[in-house]
Amino acid sequence: MKKSWRKKLLPFLCLFLLAAASGCEGTKKEGRQKVRLAEVTRSIFYAPLYASIEKGFFQKHGIDVELKTVWGGDKTMTALITGGADIALVGAETSIYVYAQGSEDPVINFAQLTQTDGTFLVSRKKMDRFSWEQLKGKTFLGQRKGGMPQMVGEFVLKKNGIDPHKDLNLLQNVDFANIPNAFASGTGDFVQLFEPQASLFELEGIGHIVASFGAESGKVPYTCFMAKSSYMKNNKDIIEKFTAALYEGQKWVYESSAEEVAKAIQPYFEDTELSVIEMVVDRYRSQKTYAENPLLDEEEWKNLQDIMEEAGELPKRIDIGELVDPSFAEKAMRE
Repeated sequence: MKKSWRKKLLPFLCLFLLAAASGCEGTKKEGRQKVRLAEVTRSIFYAPLYASIEKGFFQKHGIDVELKTVWGGDKTMTALITGGADIALVGAETSIYVYAQGSEDPVINFAQLTQTDGTFLVSRKKMDRFSWEQLKGKTFLGQRKGGMPQMVGEFVLKKNGIDPHKDLNLLQNVDFANIPNAFASGTGDFVQLFEPQASLFELEGIGHIVASFGAESGKVPYTCFMAKSSYMKNNKDIIEKFTAALYEGQKWVYESSAEEVAKAIQPYFEDTELSVIEMVVDRYRSQKTYAENPLLDEEEWKNLQDIMEEAGELPKRIDIGELVDPSFAEKAMRE
């Protein structure tokens, strides 16, 4: 594990043992069980989750979701392992980082929300015919080192014959939240951005989307729901209900129009125009970024570790059976 993750997680390992003993049992409210869910960020990338909440699928299955945005993979995982959350929505790579610490109560992935990277390559200049070769010698404003966006970004660049550390002027010293502002202020010829920022920049003439990292990288368990092994053992019914509700939301997002989905999730993005939300939903659906079901399969797990290994961030190869429990997704899909 990289030193940055050690420094961020080690101070909480002693609290981890105490939290494991408690089990973070769900509480009942008006006949429903409360689940404290910590999401790594707030993004249209997670539309099926918000749709599941707004369309009442969780309540239908007897679950009250208490959602909080924690902002950052390390903080989200810390909230989970120290008992501040029952379930976390974060990149599957974080479960590998924690497992590499030798935890006796590992974090288990039980449902997948997104199955491709959600970032896009944005060029400052309009390019009628784009080729990856055009990045050579240019300044590339990338994502935080060690995170999935950066790892997928470098994986795709190498796949297309670009050595990010030799062929580019690679900038990775800008905080995630400040990357759009840095590009808008004139930093970089190209930038890797999530939606809706990529589309907003295109509408405003600040940049132009020229490629999709998600389309290039293939399927990967980019964002998953996970919980501690002890919590899942003590709250099997909650995990089952949660996964069943999520699956209903995933199907609804693909069966409904982009406009319907945008209207359903708009309360989570009050500062974003409905038309922009609709455009982003349509773009993510068209490239199958949203997982169509909650099942995380072996091919995706292998692809994740290949990407991490290529980036030099994989502590060790871990069998899917160690950190993924597909039984809840399989049950939801059967019923």
